[in-house]
Amino acid sequence: MRDYDEVTAFLGGWGPYQKFIFVLLSASVIPNGFSGLSIIFVGDIPEHHCSIPGNLNLSEAWMNRTIPLVQGAELQHSKCSRYRLDVIMNLSETFPDPDFFNMSQIEQELCLDGWEYSKEQYISTIVSEWDLVCNDNWKEPFTVSMYFMGVLVGSFSSGILSDRFGRKVVMFGTMAMQVAFGVLITFSPNWEIFCLINFLKGIGEISNFVAAFVLGSELLAKSYRVAYSTVGIGIFYALGYMFLPFVAYFIRGWRMLILTLALSSLLYLPLWWFIPESPRWLLSKGRVEEAESIIRYMAKKNGVTPPAILFSELELEHIKNKKVKSVAFTQLMKTCNIRAITIINFLLWMIIAMGYYCLTLNVSSLHGDDYLNCFLFAASEIPASIATWLLLWKCSRRFSLSGILFLSGSVLLFTQLIPSNLSTLTMVLVLIGKLGNTCAFFMVYVYTAELYPTPMRNTGVGVNSMASRLGSIISPFVILLDVYQENLSLIVMGVLTIFSAFIVLFLPETLSAPLPDTIDQMQKIKWFNSTRRARSNSGKNETMRKTNTVILHEEVLLTTDLQQQTMN
Repeated sequence: MRDYDEVTAFLGGWGPYQKFIFVLLSASVIPNGFSGLSIIFVGDIPEHHCSIPGNLNLSEAWMNRTIPLVQGAELQHSKCSRYRLDVIMNLSETFPDPDFFNMSQIEQELCLDGWEYSKEQYISTIVSEWDLVCNDNWKEPFTVSMYFMGVLVGSFSSGILSDRFGRKVVMFGTMAMQVAFGVLITFSPNWEIFCLINFLKGIGEISNFVAAFVLGSELLAKSYRVAYSTVGIGIFYALGYMFLPFVAYFIRGWRMLILTLALSSLLYLPLWWFIPESPRWLLSKGRVEEAESIIRYMAKKNGVTPPAILFSELELEHIKNKKVKSVAFTQLMKTCNIRAITIINFLLWMIIAMGYYCLTLNVSSLHGDDYLNCFLFAASEIPASIATWLLLWKCSRRFSLSGILFLSGSVLLFTQLIPSNLSTLTMVLVLIGKLGNTCAFFMVYVYTAELYPTPMRNTGVGVNSMASRLGSIISPFVILLDVYQENLSLIVMGVLTIFSAFIVLFLPETLSAPLPDTIDQMQKIKWFNSTRRARSNSGKNETMRKTNTVILHEEVLLTTDLQQQTMN
C-alpha cells in the first residue's frame, strides 16, 4: 500500500515549487528573529543614579558629592543610594569645600526622589520609564520571563490548534496576533499591563514559528526536511535577528521601536495567497478534493503531468489511518531505559535554552558597542545553522553535540581569566560560546527525535521542548546574578554547559541507525547494556536452542517424507 510520499513522488523532490515554498516558509520566521528579542534594547538598563531635587541651595562642589562612590569593577557612583540630604545641607553651611570633610561618615538613604537616567544611548526604555531598578530590579527579568511563559503556553497549544484548524490558518492567525499585540503593547500605561500583553505576545510568536515548521515538514520531501529545519529556518531567523540592532540603532525610544518592528511584520501577511495548506492535513480531515487540487497545482508549477487518479479509496483510508497518535506522558517514565533518556534530554534542553538566552539577552554587559555586539551574535547563527546541517549529515550525533557543548562551556569559563584591558578577546570568546550553543540548539531537535520510537516521538520532543521553555524562563534571573558579581552568569552557564557535554555521552548513537518504530527497537542507554547483557545472552542462547530443535525436527520430517515417496 502506497503512502503519501509514494503517491506524490511524481512531483519530484526539489522542483521549482518546492524551492519556492522552502524560501517563503523560511522567510515567514524573520519576524520571530527580531520581535521576541527586542527586549534586549527595550528592557536595557541605562546608567542611572539617585535624583537630587534642583531646589536645594547647594554649591556645585557639594552637589557633585551627594552620590557616594562604590567599588564595582571600577570606582563608580552608587545607583541605589545617596547621602542624607538634610545632613549635606547642614554640612555645606559649615564646610564650603567638601574636600575638607570625610564623606564616609555621612549616613546614606534610598533614592527617595527617584532616579536620573543617562540619555546617551536611549531616549527611554521600560526600565527608565517605570523605574525597574534597585529594589525593583527583579521586575525587568520577570518581564522577560512572562514573555517566555507565553512561549511555553504557545508551544503547547499551537500543535493542538494546528491539528484541529489547519497549519496555514494557525500560522497566519498567530502572525496577525503577533502584529496586533506588538502594536497594543506600545500603549501600555504601566508595567503590569506591559507584562500581561508581553505574555500574550509570546503565545502568538512561538505558535507562528511552530506552525511554519510543521507546514514545511509536510510540504517538502523527506530528504529536504533536515535542511529546511536547520539551514532554511536558521538563516532566515538569523536575518531577522540581525535586523533588530540595525533598527534599534536609529530608534532609541522603546515604544516607537516595538511599533516599527510590529508594523514591519505586516509585510509577511500577503504570503497567505502564496503558501498552501498541507495536503497531508487535508487528507487526514477527509478534504480530498482540496488536497488533490493543491497537489495538481504543485505538479503544474513543476512542469510535470499528474496521474488521472491520484488516490484510490484504499490509499486514502491508509493515509488517513497512518497517523500515529502520541502516547501519554507517563510512558516516558515506564522503563529504566526510556526514563534515563528522557531525564538526560530534559536536562539537555533546559541547559541549552538557558545558555542561549543568557548569552543573547546579556549583550549590554559585554564590552564594546551594544548594537555591534548584538549584530555579531545574530550573524553567528548563520554559520551555526550551516555547521549543524553538515554535522547532522555525516558525523556522530553524540560526539558532535558533546564536543560543541564542551567547547562552548570551556570558552565561557576561560573568559574569567582574560584581563579587563583585553575586552576584544573576551568578546570573541563569548561569541564562540554563543555559536556553539546555537549549534547545540539546532542539533538537539534532530537527535531527540531519532532517540524515541514512533508512538512516543511527538510526546518526547514535546516534553523536552517544554523543558527548553523552562530554561528560557529561568535565564533572565541567571543574568541578574551579575548584580552580585561581575560575569557570574557566564561562570554558572559555563559550568552547566560542560556538565551537559558529559551527560550527552551516556545517550546511544543514532547516526545511520533506523528510526525505532516500537519501544523494543529503541537503543539501550549505555549503563543498561552491561546489567542486562547476561540476561540478553541467555535469552539469545535459549532462542538459538529452540531454533536448532525446530530445524532438526523439520529435517527429520522431510527425510521421512522423502523415504515414503521413494518407497511408493
